[in-house]
Amino acid sequence: MSANSSSSAGQLLWQGPVCISWKPDMEGAVYHLASCILLLGFMAGSGVYGCFYLFGFLGTGYLCCVLWGWFHACGLDILLWSFLLAVACLLQLAHLVYRLREDTLPEEFNLLYKTLWLPLQVPLQTYKEIVHCCEEQVLTLAMEQTYAVEGETPINRLSLLLSGRVRVSQDGQFLHYIFPYQFMDSPEWESLQPSEEGVFQVTLTAETECSYVSWPRKSLHLLLNKERYIARLFSALLGYDISEKLYTLNDKLFAKFGLRFDIRLPSLYHVLGPTTPDAEPGSEKEEEEAHMPAVSPQSVATAAQQMPPCSPPPAATNLPAPPSRARMSRPDSGLLELHAFPFSKFGFPGQALIL
Repeated sequence: MSANSSSSAGQLLWQGPVCISWKPDMEGAVYHLASCILLLGFMAGSGVYGCFYLFGFLGTGYLCCVLWGWFHACGLDILLWSFLLAVACLLQLAHLVYRLREDTLPEEFNLLYKTLWLPLQVPLQTYKEIVHCCEEQVLTLAMEQTYAVEGETPINRLSLLLSGRVRVSQDGQFLHYIFPYQFMDSPEWESLQPSEEGVFQVTLTAETECSYVSWPRKSLHLLLNKERYIARLFSALLGYDISEKLYTLNDKLFAKFGLRFDIRLPSLYHVLGPTTPDAEPGSEKEEEEAHMPAVSPQSVATAAQQMPPCSPPPAATNLPAPPSRARMSRPDSGLLELHAFPFSKFGFPGQALIL
């Protein structure tokens, strides 16, 4: 059998064509148009747009073959095969359009992906899972509308500001701002375990018209427990966001105490803030000016000169000088550790850091 098949193949190759006669006339213009379109279609590139180019030209070329088989070749087989190939190309184009519409995100989420997640090389499919967790909803805040009220609003979500500016305050005193693409409640999110409940210690008020996305606490915890990669992403983003909020408070604490702290203000404000409850709230500038005479070197020196001399006790000599008023106004380290935010989650060595 193999010898017969090889001999028949050799006869077909070497004995010349089996056509009795060649057609003297060439095919019609539709056939040549179909061939040119197919040639252009096979020159397509890769990617989604390359597939659009490929199947678009192939479908058009096979439709021209259908017309050629119907009007000129008059062959049923040519007509059927060309029609099937044209239908296959059109179905492939419809599938590509469906995939593109499915992958398309709203404008706000698309901009959020390009700004925050794409620099981290987060795959688009992973980002879609994160967006699906917030149900692809963009919430808004009107001017002077509160997002959270101190001591009242429960901590049951995590929100990211998309546009506008939010003012953070406590006891009516300004703390810091929240700008676009920053988390609005990252310290509150990290301060609680998944099974714990709590309320906001600060008030968040929109200074302008704002838009934000919000993830429900339970749904986001389920997603983070399910996807370790997404959990690491949120851990890195929340840690960076909290550190940015901490550094915005350094200058205020430096002006008040002469030392730079890295703290979370809502948990330490009652310790480092004004000690007189009946004092009227004023501007930060007035408070700093009120504290300046107490910490100035001239006042300390004058107070030291006016102190009456006293003999040292016999049991100890060369005692250190009494601390100044500025030193006494600073809380001790134990109190700082009780009220400071737990920074050990982000790799910091202690509860309260002094730079």
